Amino acid sequence: MLLKNRLFTPGPTPLLPAAQTAMAAFTAHHRTADFKVLYTRVLADMKDFIGTANDVLVIASSGTGVMEGSISNLTSPGDRVLVLTAGKFGERWRDLAKAYGCNVDLIEKPYGETFTLDEVRAKLTPETRAVYVQATESSTGVRHDVKGIAKLVRANADTLLIVDAITGLGTTHFDVDGWGIDVIIGGSQKALMIPPGLAYCAISERAWKRMETTKNPRYYFDFRKERKAAAKGESAFTPATSLFAALGAALDFIRQMGNGDLVMGRKALIDNAELAAEMTRAGVKALGLKLYASSPGAALTAVSAPAGIDSGKIVKEFRESFSAVVANGQGDMKGKLFRIAHIGYYDFLDTIGILAALEHVLASVTDKPVEYGVAVRAAQEVYAHARSAEPTAVAARN
Repeated sequence: MLLKNRLFTPGPTPLLPAAQTAMAAFTAHHRTADFKVLYTRVLADMKDFIGTANDVLVIASSGTGVMEGSISNLTSPGDRVLVLTAGKFGERWRDLAKAYGCNVDLIEKPYGETFTLDEVRAKLTPETRAVYVQATESSTGVRHDVKGIAKLVRANADTLLIVDAITGLGTTHFDVDGWGIDVIIGGSQKALMIPPGLAYCAISERAWKRMETTKNPRYYFDFRKERKAAAKGESAFTPATSLFAALGAALDFIRQMGNGDLVMGRKALIDNAELAAEMTRAGVKALGLKLYASSPGAALTAVSAPAGIDSGKIVKEFRESFSAVVANGQGDMKGKLFRIAHIGYYDFLDTIGILAALEHVLASVTDKPVEYGVAVRAAQEVYAHARSAEPTAVAARN
C-alpha cells in the first residue's frame, strides 16, 4: 500500500498546511513596517493563546533556550532553588540550575510518577528563590499538578514559579495569572503546529522585578532586552521571520476553531487533545497494554512495552509498515516504552489510524494473538460518549 509519512511524536508535531504556505511565501525584512505589524499582532495573540495579561516574549531558539533564560534571568550564583524532577526534562532543569551556580534542592520521583503536594510543601523554605517544574513530562507522559504546586509557592513569600509547559500549552487548561505562574514556557513545534525554532514565555511582574537584582550573566537571552524591543514592535536580535508568518497563520487557525474567538479556540484545541488522549488510553488498555504514566496528560500517551519486547521493535515496525513515527523511550527508558503524541494538528482519524496500526504492529512483534478492532472499538466508544455529551462541538477547517 501507499505509505504517507506521519508524525506521532511529542515534537515536532504535524504541520498546519496554512502555516506551511505562509512560511514559504513570507519575504519581509524584519526591520520593516510590514513585519512590525505581524510581530505586534502575534505577540498580542500569544497572550490569548497562553491565557495571560502578562507580557509575552517570542524568541528564536528551542524551548531549552528559554528554559536556560529563566535560570539566568531569575537567579544569582548561590541562590537556593527547588527543582521537581520525574523524567529527562526535569533533569534538564536540574542541570541548568547547577550550570548557573544555584544551590539545587531536589524532589526526585521515579520515571512515570509525579510528586505529592506534601512532598513539595516539605521542601519549600523561606530561602527558596524559585521552583522549576514541568507541566507535562514528555519523556514519560506524566502531567504534574501545576495548580496545586502554584498554590503552595504563592504562600511562600517571594518564591517564583517557573513552568516548562512546552508540551503543556495547547494540551492542558491553565489559569496562568489566577494561579500565579511567574514564567510559563512553550515551543513552536508542539500545539502551535509549526516547525521548531521559536520558544515563547509569559512573564509576571514579580519575575520582571526579580531580574533587576539577579547577577547571573545573560546576553542573547536577556529577557529585559526583548521586552524593551517588543514594546517598539521589534525583536532585540534577528527574528525567525518566516516562522513568525507561520505562527500568525497557526493562531488564525486556532481562532477559527473558536468561531473567531482565540480564547475559545484555545479551549477547543485543548479539548481536542484531551479527547484524543482519552481515546488512545482506552485503545491501549483494550489491547492489554499498560500505561507508563501514573498521572497521564493529554499531550502524549506513554505505553509500556509488552513483557520481553524491546519497544524499539515496536517503533521500527510502525515506521517500516506504516511510515508512522512514534517515539521510543529516552535514556534509561529506551526499549521500555513507546510514546504516541496527540498534540496540535491531530484529529479523530489520526487517533483511529494509529490505534488500528498498533493492532497490526503488535501482531507482528509478539507471538500473542491480537483481536483486530478491539483498540479501535474502545476509542470509538469514548468518542461517541464525548459527542453525545457535547453535540455542538466546533470543527476548524483548513
